[in-house]
Amino acid sequence: MKNNLLKEILKHQVYPAMGCTEPVSVALAAAAAATILKKEKVKKAVLFLDGATFKNGLGVKVPNTGGLRGNLIAAALGLILKNPKQKMELLKTVTPEILEQALQLIKEKRVILNTVSKKGFYICVNVLGEKGSKVKCIISCGHQEICYLSLNGKVIKEKKQKTQKNTYVQILKKSSISDLILAAEKATKADLDYIKQGVKINLAASKKSESLKKVGFYLKNLVKQNILSKNLVNDTKILCAQAADGRMDGLAFPVMSSGGSGNQGIVAILVPYYVGKQLKIKEEKILKSIALSHLLNGYVKAYTGELAPICGCAIAAGVGAAAALVYQQNGADIKAITLAINNIISDIGGMLCDGAKSGCALKVVSSVDSALRSAFMGIKHYGITEAEGFVGSSAERTIQNLSKISNVGMLKVDNTIVGIMKEKIK
Repeated sequence: MKNNLLKEILKHQVYPAMGCTEPVSVALAAAAAATILKKEKVKKAVLFLDGATFKNGLGVKVPNTGGLRGNLIAAALGLILKNPKQKMELLKTVTPEILEQALQLIKEKRVILNTVSKKGFYICVNVLGEKGSKVKCIISCGHQEICYLSLNGKVIKEKKQKTQKNTYVQILKKSSISDLILAAEKATKADLDYIKQGVKINLAASKKSESLKKVGFYLKNLVKQNILSKNLVNDTKILCAQAADGRMDGLAFPVMSSGGSGNQGIVAILVPYYVGKQLKIKEEKILKSIALSHLLNGYVKAYTGELAPICGCAIAAGVGAAAALVYQQNGADIKAITLAINNIISDIGGMLCDGAKSGCALKVVSSVDSALRSAFMGIKHYGITEAEGFVGSSAERTIQNLSKISNVGMLKVDNTIVGIMKEKIK
């Protein structure tokens, strides 16, 4: 599978998504469960989410809802829509009438949300039909992959992906940075065409969000006031911030994700694309650098987990973007790429994730800034080495050390943040 690793990443982790991927995934699970009922109406639905999924869906606006936030409205919409085949774009078909029906379900307390102590990404929806049918749907293999579905206790679908030793994630974890570069360089025309499609989608998302008076807008104002300079770094920050602004505000357009996250897709794709274009790098090399960016984003998340206490759009996608920029300038220069990765992890490796919301655009800006600084220092063979902090003897080791800090050292962080959020919504 190693020769097809890029294809696996593009298939499972790089896809168009409308809205924040956690509540959309909740909507998908609800839609899949409700579909099994066929014409039988939903009497009640009970959701069980891991703490990180609850956290990520709490404060983010849901597309086509007029600014409503959270997993509960997403689940209710999924129950009404019954359109799981549209996967992470299923909310594009929400109409005012569907929204009204979803709000009625919530008003009548027919949709209940709970959190559960589960390690890793976990969404379970139990749906009771008006005639007594019971459906259970679980998504835990990835944001758009249903791994369990049953009707009245009879299993319809079961996928035990996590027990398989030869999955693309396990192979990804065993790969070296050199392996990932080779996989990117072997990208086929079809791969590159798909990557280019992601560029177009994310550029369009940024353009459609220009009018929002949020992070991107105020960065532009700082440039107009000469508080910030107009340069490549700040132009890239504005481009990415705008796309994140629109996405977190629930605007009804898709972005191409990376690692199952739209904000990660914004950083992983737009940073190498825009910088490469401005520096007149050939398009094929830019697209291959984005392939490397996707692979490295996935590599970091293979160690830190689907939803980690640390910010994925800043750190995992920032690592991918930084390495992509080095690759554009120096090719397969392992020393330069290693130093760039060390630099960005040493810089922003401890950034916390406190859920998806408007503030994510600020973290996107920090990621873009650090990725560019880290990359162009690495290109000149300057960077943080294993003599300092938790940086390892290789980029792989640095990422593994970061994973240990996130998964072991910060074990109680998500529970603490979720506890604070629950207190706020009381």
